[in-house]
Amino acid sequence: MCGISGFADCNKKTDRDILEKMNRIIAHRGPDGEGYGFYNAPNASIGLGHRRLSIIDLSEGGKQPQTFQSLHITFNGEIYNYTEIKKELELKGHQFHSHSDTEVILHAYHEWGSAALQKFIGMFAFVIYDEAKQKLFACRDRAGVKPFFYYWKDGLFLFASELKAFLQHPGFIKEINTDAAAAFMQYGYVPTPHCIYEDTFKLKPGHFLEMDIASRGIQTFRYWNVYDAYNKPILDISFPEAMEETEKILTKAFEYRMVSDVPVGVFLSGGYDSSCVTALLQKNHTEKIKTFTIGVPDDGLNEAPYAKEIAAYLGTDHTEYYCTHKEAIEIVPQLPFFYDEPFADSSAIPTSLVSKVAREKVTVALSADAGDEVFAGYNRYDYMLKYGKKLQGIPGFVRKSAAAVMDVVPANAIPMLNKQYLFHSRYEKVKTFLKNPSEKNLLKNITQHMTDNSVSKLFKSQVKVLSSAFDSEELNAENYSMLSYMMAIDYQTYLLDDILQKVDRATMSVSLEGREPFLDQHVIEWAARLPVDYKYNKGNKKFIIKEIVHKYIPKAMMDRPKMGFGIPIVSWLETELKPFVDRYLDDAFIIKQGIFNNDEVQRIREAFYNGKKERAEKIWFLLMFQMWYDRWMNNN
Repeated sequence: MCGISGFADCNKKTDRDILEKMNRIIAHRGPDGEGYGFYNAPNASIGLGHRRLSIIDLSEGGKQPQTFQSLHITFNGEIYNYTEIKKELELKGHQFHSHSDTEVILHAYHEWGSAALQKFIGMFAFVIYDEAKQKLFACRDRAGVKPFFYYWKDGLFLFASELKAFLQHPGFIKEINTDAAAAFMQYGYVPTPHCIYEDTFKLKPGHFLEMDIASRGIQTFRYWNVYDAYNKPILDISFPEAMEETEKILTKAFEYRMVSDVPVGVFLSGGYDSSCVTALLQKNHTEKIKTFTIGVPDDGLNEAPYAKEIAAYLGTDHTEYYCTHKEAIEIVPQLPFFYDEPFADSSAIPTSLVSKVAREKVTVALSADAGDEVFAGYNRYDYMLKYGKKLQGIPGFVRKSAAAVMDVVPANAIPMLNKQYLFHSRYEKVKTFLKNPSEKNLLKNITQHMTDNSVSKLFKSQVKVLSSAFDSEELNAENYSMLSYMMAIDYQTYLLDDILQKVDRATMSVSLEGREPFLDQHVIEWAARLPVDYKYNKGNKKFIIKEIVHKYIPKAMMDRPKMGFGIPIVSWLETELKPFVDRYLDDAFIIKQGIFNNDEVQRIREAFYNGKKERAEKIWFLLMFQMWYDRWMNNN
């Protein structure tokens, strides 16, 4: 894994010094070296920058950018099956001079063009400049494990692994996209393909981009779609057969992620997903798998004791580290630098800490994300399946009458209940559900942290809802189920823009490569076609994964309520983080900034400090935005 940056400047105003500045601000992604390619074309100057974190082929043969004939590449990620592709290319006459997967990508693209992407198993974002055809080719892996941002305005095309690289270019106009800021306040992230800056985008997963330099034309194309798997017929297979085949597919995917010339470890939380990865790897390895767990200060959020017990049972080489309040809180001021687009998932803090601990012993760590999206693990699936149909079954006139009453009677007027934590936000959500109980509205509102009405009150100017994967209607009617709909949407939204962004920035902040074994395309392509009750069985979430894990770890050791990877935000905002709140939500700061409605911000802040604990989430979201704003809009 590495970091990439670069440009195609049709105005020919970008020089090597600018490229070096873009590249060096993401040095944490690749501390082992840097490389540059600068090319003068008839209609543009092109620059490719690379920061190297040496994982495969530690020799000079792994340096980038690399060149093969008229093709030049800068690449971030890993192609796990590169040796197999290399053998296929050798049979076609290709000769190689290194043991790196980067060289294989170049030859594969030369041989097959964009069709080469269908052969790759891995996580990747790369740009190829074809000097002969005067074209740029950029792509992103199927699930979006590796980030890829780009900017296009007035003949200047920029790309990078992280947004901060763009701010080093004098031609980049850093104007905030207010609609994206509003989306952040609803989700805690800016949904793909949008970005916090105007004229700036995230390349969608499973897509590639082509730029014709002579005509300045840019087009994007999709080469992989999760709905292609969900829209295939459901498999006619018994549960024992499905369980056996699932374990085979998972084992192959997990073993691919062990390909490395440097030490590899596993993040072990003690939940089913990370235990599954650890158990299936350890059973096939004589040496002890290195596992890592972080203990957090709040007992109600701490999974470390469970992870330690599982590690002992499986016989891994386990490292457990308990962070202090001080260590965790010291991460908060660092977040805006590494999360250079507003990001509000507070579990970025323990994820950053466990990455730091792991980096002391390994250079690569496997993170067991996506098990919930692929095998139906979220609690919200319970809520949707249990209550969604009931809501839809209520006659329309009854629902609308109840919602009308709730419009008149505010949550504050409900005695006793108005004192309960999160009652106000839940009250608003129920009202929304009564008005529109469609699956789309139910899922979107369960996922959102603020309603459209709340967001409109918060912003000074009028904001509009951005289009995103939440609006997809690609799931065919013949294969439709509420569960499949929810999982497919989560795969393209929450997983992509929250989980994967969190892990990428946290691991890269300490130059650790994070790998996602559940995101092998063969896993989702198989799991999407499994009968629904193999994944969600009478309220038992991730049923097939649990049954596989129980073969290697006693059920009694695993059977406990699902826990998050979190920190005690409410108490922190009341104590150690209160000075940050007072500074960044100060009247003068808000008014000068000119984005938010100051009266609404102060109302939220006063309500929180007067005992309305449910306002903590809004306070945290506002704080994360303000700290980002101060770092990148005020001080850059």
